[in-house]
Amino acid sequence: MSFQFKVISLFSGCGGSSLGYKLAGGKILLAVEWDENAVQTYKLNFPNTEIYYGDIKKLSVDEILERTKLKVEELDILDGSPPCQGFSIAGKRKLDDSRNYLFKEYIRILRGLKPKVFVMENVSGLVKGKMKLIFAEILKEMKISGYKVKCKLMNAMYYGVPQSRQRTIFIGIREDLGIEPSHPKPQTIPRSFESYDDGNRLSGDDLKRWYLIPPGGNWQNLPKALINGKAKYSNFHRKLHPNKPSYTLGREEHFSSGRFYHWEQPRKISDFEVKRIGSFPDNYIFPVDGKQLHALVGNSVPPVFMKAITEHIRDNILSKC
Repeated sequence: MSFQFKVISLFSGCGGSSLGYKLAGGKILLAVEWDENAVQTYKLNFPNTEIYYGDIKKLSVDEILERTKLKVEELDILDGSPPCQGFSIAGKRKLDDSRNYLFKEYIRILRGLKPKVFVMENVSGLVKGKMKLIFAEILKEMKISGYKVKCKLMNAMYYGVPQSRQRTIFIGIREDLGIEPSHPKPQTIPRSFESYDDGNRLSGDDLKRWYLIPPGGNWQNLPKALINGKAKYSNFHRKLHPNKPSYTLGREEHFSSGRFYHWEQPRKISDFEVKRIGSFPDNYIFPVDGKQLHALVGNSVPPVFMKAITEHIRDNILSKC
């Protein structure tokens, strides 16, 4: 079934989730983001979409309605990926991290707009350990906002993304619509990404490490003399595998420390490969490169992943509204 539906994207980043909605037939009415590099990237790829560049706490529901020309309850999907650093198992996981509570801005806007459906994405760490307290609070706030809600841990590698990326996906449906929320079933077999050589070869100790690490291996395959002080996690000095999906892309530090090597060529993965691991098309425009590009892709929702989620919502939920 194909029809155009309307979306507002909060914490939109560089446009990964927005591209997924667009590929599934959606129209993005408004994007909200505060990071300058992300906003510049978004504007280059969605020139016809209005973007609110600033602090979401200063954005009122009335202003959203005015900008989009919508009325309360008219919006099809409210999308959002509140910052996840406070929840991530790759970070320090501080319960009192102020970023943990930006979900309240999402809830505030959800209650004001009353969309038919909402989708909220976050890291898997949200449902692990002490962070379960915040997860329970989020779920409670969603339900008392007037929504039937289901949450599921989903891995993007089963939905066409060449990356093992497990995420918490909340899907909520307004109670008066009488439809139960659900998630798409796995669709694809995990796979690797298509290689793209940028000619940037390793040298010195990095080259020595590359030769000693087998595909799928990491710093634990190295002699102590070649392990630097930054190798605190198993994904440092990781050589990717030609037949398996990439490990989870993180922020720029995952690349500045030599975390991801190519399996066949003595080099780190290229910017093009970073985009492909994130399931962005080659023609997606990034005005930055290197660490900054890695940060944008590492913080984004893979477009192909969101496309699969959205097609399920379109065909099984919105079509019944």
